[in-house]
Amino acid sequence: MPDSLPMTTPAMLRFTVEAHPSRPALSWEDGTPLPYARVLDMVHALASRLGTLGIEAGDRVAILGHNMPSWGIANFGIHCARAVMVPLLPDFHAREIANILKHSGSKAVILSDSLRARMEEMEEPFTGIIIRMDDLDQQEAVTAFEAVDVQPGDLAAIIYTSGTTGSSKGVMLTHRNICTNVYQGYALQQVVKEDRFLSLLPLSHTLENTLSLLLPVSQGACVYYLRKPPTPAVLLPALQRVKPTTILSVPLIIEKIYRNKVLPTFTRSAFIRFLYTRTAFRRVLHWLAGKSLMRTFGGEVRFFGIGGAKLAADVERFLLEARFPYAIGYGLTECAPLLAGKVVGAGSFQSTGKPVPEVELRIHEPDPVTGEGEIWVKGPNVMQGYYREPALTEQVLTPDGWFRTGDLGVFNGQGDLVIKGRSKSMIVGSSGENIYPEEIESVINTFRYVVESVVIEQKGKLVAMVHFNREALEEKYKHLKEEVSDYVEHRIDELRKELHDYVNSRVNKFSRVHSIHHHPTPFQKTATHKIKRFLYPGEKAEH
Repeated sequence: MPDSLPMTTPAMLRFTVEAHPSRPALSWEDGTPLPYARVLDMVHALASRLGTLGIEAGDRVAILGHNMPSWGIANFGIHCARAVMVPLLPDFHAREIANILKHSGSKAVILSDSLRARMEEMEEPFTGIIIRMDDLDQQEAVTAFEAVDVQPGDLAAIIYTSGTTGSSKGVMLTHRNICTNVYQGYALQQVVKEDRFLSLLPLSHTLENTLSLLLPVSQGACVYYLRKPPTPAVLLPALQRVKPTTILSVPLIIEKIYRNKVLPTFTRSAFIRFLYTRTAFRRVLHWLAGKSLMRTFGGEVRFFGIGGAKLAADVERFLLEARFPYAIGYGLTECAPLLAGKVVGAGSFQSTGKPVPEVELRIHEPDPVTGEGEIWVKGPNVMQGYYREPALTEQVLTPDGWFRTGDLGVFNGQGDLVIKGRSKSMIVGSSGENIYPEEIESVINTFRYVVESVVIEQKGKLVAMVHFNREALEEKYKHLKEEVSDYVEHRIDELRKELHDYVNSRVNKFSRVHSIHHHPTPFQKTATHKIKRFLYPGEKAEH
């Protein structure tokens, strides 16, 4: 990256304010945008307030809130105070929030009103500082702000992808890691100051934070936020008001649109169904549907980025033939997150494109026949490690700087990266969330009469296979004599229903299980008594 580019988020914001002080920066989709100069005033006001409250360089400050203009002010304000941001997903359970606040040692939480009840549900109340997020965009500007010397190598964020257990993994990213990735994203899509971003994914998710907040801010573009979750009733009118040029999404959104809205129009009559089976006619139908889809999205989209999980082949074929301006990216939280991407109108089908600038990707120990192997990466956007977890860090970062992604892939004949699956047990949720089965299982296994469990994915749903302690149940009900077997079966069925409510009340929204299946025999294990997960694969390899 050129030496002239800002390599801290405060410097990035100041650079944009100097160039575009009156340009719109952050806004509700139905509101009046805050200009960049005003945003900087609000950021300085928050940074000063944090200093007055005793927050010092290196202290951790958590953000718990839904997307709003004030979220970005909180982000930059924490960094201007040279503190470390700890973003929390809005769907985190109270227990997860408590674990993360404790593990990170956060001294303060910037909290939105909509999630205050979640904090109040914690078993032990948070004793640190709580700052209301909702009115950060209405603060009085400070007359004199003393800028803190933030360095590129300073820790900027600790990002927890989950927190069900007390040993959560917090990804440590420096300002250089994050800012480098912003400019790497710009290489895929050259954002201009006239661009309008509509933010749909949680800002606490690295993808949205880096590429749908910091990237547009770096170029003086404007970001718009929804006041409510993006249901069709909320999203469709917002698209017409904002007329976004850029949207970042996950496969679930566009797949639902295709299967629920587009595909039924091709099957409404026998004649249309017949035409749809012919390639030439299918392409024409897709092109016409694409024009309609573009109007639905406001008519001015020039970049529809898709990441977080694999896009279904039939949906990508539709987008390609519809000439819709989609692009696909690949990345991980540990890499800030972008590693590779396919730009609009280029790249091979079902690939994630080529590595972004300054990132090296290699296939470690590729299969001699298929060329597939684990994806390893090296670059200036790779994390510093897992917070307070040196052993876990050593498992994924080699001494010479390579990060083991745990993903399986191969380079095709065009040099594009194709993701084949995950060698880790992690499941990618429908909205791109990282779901760790072991953490859900740790909750399940605390339930009475449960011996062990395995959580898998089936048809896009989380399913728990559970082995109950049948012997203990038979012992308890042995007085029933010949009826004991039937009663135990009945009791196990009751326990499955009770367990379903038990686990779902203790995990976050995207980690809730759809169903509990009784596994009558113990799971097969290794010599060290670990369950052989590969024997119970579910459908992880398809996502």
